[in-house]
Amino acid sequence: MTPTSPPTRILKSDACMEEGAAWLARSEPRFAYALELCGPPPLRRRPDGFDSLVSAIVSQQVSVASARAIHAKLEAADLLRADRIAAVDEEHLRAHGLSRQKARYVKALADASIDFDALRTAPEDEILSILTAVPGIGRWTAEIYVMFSLGRADTFAPNDLALQEAARLLFDLPDRPRETPLRQMAEAWAPWRTVAAGMLWHYYHHAKRREGVV
Repeated sequence: MTPTSPPTRILKSDACMEEGAAWLARSEPRFAYALELCGPPPLRRRPDGFDSLVSAIVSQQVSVASARAIHAKLEAADLLRADRIAAVDEEHLRAHGLSRQKARYVKALADASIDFDALRTAPEDEILSILTAVPGIGRWTAEIYVMFSLGRADTFAPNDLALQEAARLLFDLPDRPRETPLRQMAEAWAPWRTVAAGMLWHYYHHAKRREGVV
């Protein structure tokens, strides 16, 4: 992988989110309504690298509490580094809370030898291709990594159910949009699609609280 200049802006602070939210509000009345109702979404950056993707795999199809407990076990056993995971077998990982399938996925990630430093400046298509080549990492996980761990300002994850439902509510759509229509819809929100996602998530939580759903 050849490092290149970052192809998009990097979100570094809440001020970046506010700038993007203001741009979206000027461009789309529905976002203006969401911004007035909920305020700008906060920046939710998380560290990038191997640990972040292990956490994503651990979190698949389990509760937040269960994922945190498993992550804590792996951390206590120093099993959040690629070299450590590569050095143990799947049964050892299962003994620390991983299912058989997730142990296989984590081993595959360790064996992939991804250059995480190089991902920071790689084009998004290249990042998605590298990450989704690893068993257990689908496009949604890869796009979430680009958004939250790499802080790219213009990424979107249209297969996210909460984003789909938020778009249905905010834009008064007859049905929840599926991945392809929502991806096409989000093209109008460039170059701030990550912030648009943040606004939709923000609005979704507001709407659910209003309906009495936590």
